[in-house]
Amino acid sequence: MNIALWIAAGVLAAVLLSSGLLKLVTPHAKMAASRSGEWAGAVAPGAVKALGAVEVLGAIGLILPALLDIAPVLVPVAAVGAALLLIGAMVLHLRRRETVPAFATLLYLAVALFVAWGRFGPESFTG
Repeated sequence: MNIALWIAAGVLAAVLLSSGLLKLVTPHAKMAASRSGEWAGAVAPGAVKALGAVEVLGAIGLILPALLDIAPVLVPVAAVGAALLLIGAMVLHLRRRETVPAFATLLYLAVALFVAWGRFGPESFTG
C-alpha cells in the first residue's frame, strides 16, 4: 500500500507540476488562444498565474515533506488541497461543457483523495 501511495503521489505531483509550470510560463493570450486553454480567456491573467503557483506548491507538498522527513503530515494536507483545487477545475470544465477535461480531472481527483485517505489513515507517516 505504501508503494501505491508513493506512486499515486508522484503521478499527481507530476501532473500538478507540469500544469502549474505551464500556467506560470505561458503568456495569458497564448494560453487563452490554445485549444486546451480556452478556459483561461474567462479568467484574469493574475488568477491563472496564482493557480499555477498553487499547483507547483501542491506538487512540492506531495513529495518533499515525506522525502526529507520534515513535517510529513503535510503530504495528506497537500493531497486535500489538491483535491479542492481539482474540484474547482472540474466545476469550471463542467460549466463550460468540456466533458473530456472534466473526466480527466475526475480521475486526478480520485488519485488525490486516495493519497489523502492513505496518508491520513492506514499508511500515515506519523503512525
